Amino acid sequence: MDLKDYLHVVRRSWALIVAVTLAGLLGGGALSILSKPTYSAQTELFVAIQSSGTVTELQQGNTFSQGRVQSYVKTATTPVVLQPVIDSLGLEITAEQLAKQVKASTDLDTVVINISVLDNSPVQAAAVAQAIASSLIKVVDDLERPKLGGASPVKLSVITPATPPGNPTSPNTKLNLILGSCMGLVCGLALALGRKALDTKVRGESDVLEITTLPILGGIAFDPDATRRPLLTQSPPHSRRAESYRQLRTNLQFANITGHAKTVLVSSSLPGEGKSTTAINLAIALAQAGHSVCLIDADLRRPMVGEYLGLDATAGLTTALVGMADVNELLHSWGTDNLYVLTSGRIPPNPSELLGSEEMRRLIQGLEDAFDTVIIDAPPLLPVTDAAVLAQHVGGVAVVVGSQRIRRQDLQKSLKSLDLVGANVLGLVLNRLPGKGPDSYSYTYYSKDDASSNPALPKKRGEKSRSDADLNAWANYDETNRKSRFPAAARLDQNTDYP
Repeated sequence: MDLKDYLHVVRRSWALIVAVTLAGLLGGGALSILSKPTYSAQTELFVAIQSSGTVTELQQGNTFSQGRVQSYVKTATTPVVLQPVIDSLGLEITAEQLAKQVKASTDLDTVVINISVLDNSPVQAAAVAQAIASSLIKVVDDLERPKLGGASPVKLSVITPATPPGNPTSPNTKLNLILGSCMGLVCGLALALGRKALDTKVRGESDVLEITTLPILGGIAFDPDATRRPLLTQSPPHSRRAESYRQLRTNLQFANITGHAKTVLVSSSLPGEGKSTTAINLAIALAQAGHSVCLIDADLRRPMVGEYLGLDATAGLTTALVGMADVNELLHSWGTDNLYVLTSGRIPPNPSELLGSEEMRRLIQGLEDAFDTVIIDAPPLLPVTDAAVLAQHVGGVAVVVGSQRIRRQDLQKSLKSLDLVGANVLGLVLNRLPGKGPDSYSYTYYSKDDASSNPALPKKRGEKSRSDADLNAWANYDETNRKSRFPAAARLDQNTDYP
């Protein structure tokens, strides 16, 4: 993974990273609140040699005292110093326990000893520090006193008495919050990377590019309103959804630049990825561009085209394949454009045999001679073999990939099944993509005139969308303008006797 991939992971999992970082911040705050405050009191002692000799003797004494200071520092935390403190203050702890609260230190090349004591009470911390200083002075005096009698050559004096501190040393709330946030951020990034490594779902364009080098024909953003209004004609003409299908139409034409793939089969790896709505809206978009289009519902297990378009599906593809009626009698004209639909017909017991038959091949060839483009809605690739069998009779295949609906291994299997039958895969269509974020694919462009003249678009922030009647009226208005701008489209619509 390079830097770009890491940034993509961060953008995809930013909510998780922020949540874990906030959890770390709250943990640091909770630790600060629940921890008992600890106070630190300090006192300083000066080590001197009791001599009034020459300068040389004073220098020798200073060197002597510096060498002895380290020993005095270690002595400050021994029981011989701490036990008298416990006895004098009446502390209910042992000398070993008190030693954990005491810290004695000295700076290099100095004769000053610093003693600090930690305690939950500021007054007791100062009292213990002062008592340790007094006890250390006495112990050093006893240890340094000559055995033959006389005064000790070393004298310790308190130069900074211990005073009760005003603010606690710990908890350090600011430090705890910073450390908690940093730990939460690190954990969030680790979880995001782990999620990336373990997540096998296809979520966007980057995931697809890791699987295959096939081109991406287009991306359809997820629209929660699409379940009630799945058709392209039910969406505002300048909406992101409508523009996505127009982009798909254009990219498909460039993918089929040689013109050999007049019949395009639309399938997916698994059910629920949106192949039927993609096939229908692609056919509508092609018809709106002035093409004569035939849409075939070849999903003979779960046909949906007739239901979406409001057409009778009792007689259709299967009726023509068994020879009960001519295909010209079964085509339904739909909409105001040159779009004809061949519904599925009755569901047969042997869909794979019918779709792979010679009759199906001849039917496709006949429709290719009569129409500019033939779009076939086929069953999913993995549950059944219908689409793979039918792919051998068509010029090209477009595979719909449902974002967050399919795993990478499933997409690889479906593409491999098409490769085994020698299908011409034109590319992939990413469906149900998020409208924003790192996995979004589509782009929008609106002008002020579009927002004010399109009744389907809110004029003001917070204004609700218009009614279905307004949407239909706008669609009819847009169709009238299209035919006035493109006379060829009007001529195609007048050909009512088209087979």
